Amino acid sequence: MKRHSGSATVLSSGRIYRRLILLSRPYWTRLLVGTLFGVLFAGSTTGLLVALKSTLGSVFDPEVPLTATVLVAAALVPLAMLRGLGYYFSVYFVNWVGNRAVMDLRNRAFECLVHLSPAYLMRRKSGDIISRVASDTTLIESAVSTVLGDLVRQPLAAAGMVGFLVWLDLRLALISLLLFPVCLIPVLLFGRRVKRFAREGREQMGELVAVLQEAVLGLRVVQAFNMEPYEVGRFQRRSRQVFSRVMRVVRARAAVEPLIVTISVIGLSAALVYSRWAGMSAEEFFAFALALVGLYEPVKKLSTLHLVIQRSTAAAARVFEIVDAPVGVADRPGAVDLVPPVETIRYRNVEFRYEPEEEAVLKGIDLEVRSGQCLAIVGSSGSGKTTLVNLLPRFFDVTEGRIEINGRDVREYTVRSLRDCIGIVTQETVLFNDTIANNIAYGKTGATQQEIIEAALRAHAHEFVSRLPQGYDTVIGDRGVRLSGGEAQRIAIARAILKNPPILILDEATSALDSESERLVQQALEELMAKRTVFAIAHRLSTVAHADRIVVLDGGRIVERGTHDELLRRGGMYRYFYELQFQRDTGDRNN
Repeated sequence: MKRHSGSATVLSSGRIYRRLILLSRPYWTRLLVGTLFGVLFAGSTTGLLVALKSTLGSVFDPEVPLTATVLVAAALVPLAMLRGLGYYFSVYFVNWVGNRAVMDLRNRAFECLVHLSPAYLMRRKSGDIISRVASDTTLIESAVSTVLGDLVRQPLAAAGMVGFLVWLDLRLALISLLLFPVCLIPVLLFGRRVKRFAREGREQMGELVAVLQEAVLGLRVVQAFNMEPYEVGRFQRRSRQVFSRVMRVVRARAAVEPLIVTISVIGLSAALVYSRWAGMSAEEFFAFALALVGLYEPVKKLSTLHLVIQRSTAAAARVFEIVDAPVGVADRPGAVDLVPPVETIRYRNVEFRYEPEEEAVLKGIDLEVRSGQCLAIVGSSGSGKTTLVNLLPRFFDVTEGRIEINGRDVREYTVRSLRDCIGIVTQETVLFNDTIANNIAYGKTGATQQEIIEAALRAHAHEFVSRLPQGYDTVIGDRGVRLSGGEAQRIAIARAILKNPPILILDEATSALDSESERLVQQALEELMAKRTVFAIAHRLSTVAHADRIVVLDGGRIVERGTHDELLRRGGMYRYFYELQFQRDTGDRNN
């Protein structure tokens, strides 16, 4: 998936809508069919007027035989049927193209979203991102279908009506149509306001979804602290702001139609005066008036298309910000696949900062880990432990220095092959609202049931899974809410075991568990760590006492390194952390 790596560009309304229309290019044959049916609709509409004029003339002319009147009147029925047929298939095919094009945009936005750098998501509210991909694309879907449909049908219908008016009386047609261009004035006047209000409304909707998501994910905390009234008030304030912006758009759009109607009636009044002066017959003027009123609908829709476009481009701009956002990391030209075994991993004078103007989070990191070794990373909160391991799978790229695997810069490997060689188990277990089997098999397409069970056995998860009524087919709920913390963690470990990566990252995988769950998870981790190169971020130092080497981070720098016994003898920061935890654990046992 190729995308530019620069910053997202601010696009004009015209460029945004051109991009939306270009999404329909793969479906031009259906759009052409819809256009042809639009021609049928417009032609039969004009034919109805011609037939109606002839019918009126025969009705009011006593010299015309009744049979002739019946024949002309009978022609109205098939013309009406053709008009209905043209309208139905024109609407169907054009809307199919519009909805399919926006479906492609929604899919494209999600595809881009999952490839974005974590840094991009860190700077934005997840609720706003969800609103862009789900809610904004729904608004675009409606607008694109409306615009494509009206652009196909209404110009053809208007052209047919104008042709009929000119055929009846050129001078009268010119008088009547003289004021129609004036209809564009209110549209252009209100168009910019509609776009601004619509953009503000979409942004407020993003904030509203963010509040909703936070409340849902943190519902137990909300209820535990009796903060329901506060959250309800926060949601209602955001909801009122959305309502306010929406009503501004409604007012601006509602002001346009009365102006267009007034201008149209002025033209009709001028035509009425002229027809009386010119001595036009009643049936001729009646047919002319019908055509003029029929022209009003396509002119009104074509005039208000500008407002629809302004509103949809406000939503589209937010979606294109995701589509155009720079990919966090990408394959370099000539990148090669990383093929196991992994012999050595080396950090060479690594420095990293999240933004160029910010202070470095990691400074002068130098370390080497050989195949099968376990490196434990210890430090206080904010010391850079997680950032250090996040650089290895290239969630971020180093600012200075380099990280090497088997003597080669990780940026010279393809991202996919690099991440295929790395398994991650974190403190915050991420599971999906799917079956246990599918959660374990996540990351290994085509895993067999036997492979899934073997991974669960090695992760000490098979016993509790077997006790569930539906076993491995049990759906575990959103984020695995139907499992305990220890059970969810063992499913995550089984997932890593099944992937079978040569490199393993453990990010405080047992810090949030009770003693019994920690014991079971630790047994599963020992099974997982066997014969792998491991980076283990440690919260409880007792879990890393047997690591081959331990590094202590402070302020983004490695301040100590060695084995557990060596660091205890030195009496530095590691020993301070160890004694602090030992005293706390002893106190907990005594209590």
